[in-house]
Amino acid sequence: MRHRPDKPLISIIVPCYNEEESLPLLIERLSAAAATWPGTYEVVCVDDGSRDRTWELLQVQAKADRRWRCFSFSRNFGHQAAVSAGLKHCRGDAAIVIDADLQDPPEVLAQFIREWLAGFDVVFGVRESRRDTWHKRFFAWIFYRTLERLVTVHIPTDAGDFALMDRKVIDVMNQLPERSRYLRGLRAWSGFRQKPLVFRRDARAAGVPQYTFKKSLKLALDGIFSFSAAPLRFASYLGFAMSGFALFLTVFTFLQKVFHEFFERIGLGPGPGFATIVIAVTLLGGVQLICLGILGEYLGRIYDEVKGRPAWIISESTDSDEDRS
Repeated sequence: MRHRPDKPLISIIVPCYNEEESLPLLIERLSAAAATWPGTYEVVCVDDGSRDRTWELLQVQAKADRRWRCFSFSRNFGHQAAVSAGLKHCRGDAAIVIDADLQDPPEVLAQFIREWLAGFDVVFGVRESRRDTWHKRFFAWIFYRTLERLVTVHIPTDAGDFALMDRKVIDVMNQLPERSRYLRGLRAWSGFRQKPLVFRRDARAAGVPQYTFKKSLKLALDGIFSFSAAPLRFASYLGFAMSGFALFLTVFTFLQKVFHEFFERIGLGPGPGFATIVIAVTLLGGVQLICLGILGEYLGRIYDEVKGRPAWIISESTDSDEDRS
């Protein structure tokens, strides 16, 4: 077991997007919770191209407290990119990812740190309950259980990005070159000693949710296509099934022609073929489009990786030149 420092530096990574209403509450509760931790801490806030006063408030807080280090993206690159940037710039012996909307309570972080000091390299939160809309809870339940059956790596059910990672885990995450990142999956893939911590997910402290259904769907697709080839196998199975069905129809039609009297007696006599042709063409066309769509999802991700563009661009930072060095 790796020795833990007596006075560790804990990095708190906070991705922010249009969180001007939540930030004052976050600063208050996080500062109060951090006062009970051993060692020191820093807060790495990444403004993901907010359109409100989020960056302005972060700059004020960074001037008031040097432990707050803030970075601003040139545009909205997404939640996973913001967390990845936080991992890249954090300096701690361990880092904890927490959302700015306070659905992940800062008061729980002390338990994360205790488990880390006890020897675990990753301590991740598992939602005992979540105060979201019924349809969001329903789709989340379906997604996590579908993902669990598709991927080869065990990704814990009902576990989000709310987690503590040891420095050696952070270094591994920073070395991974992929841009379509599903961080909770990469965290599970990295291995090491991991422990779940059950907590109750609170309602949003203020403001309106910024993670829309479209963003959630993209994250879900990234999780599936980044860690599983099952959709490609599904396309193959579907192709074999449809080929078998077409062969069955061919044999059935041939028997209708040969034994037409028998089939007429049981009510399955041959009829005009227009409807059959339309149904067959439509069915096979739909299968082909599904298979092309699945291939397109993988090809699009390969295209993004091959271009090699940076996953984010930082336009401003509260770090001085000395800090950055």
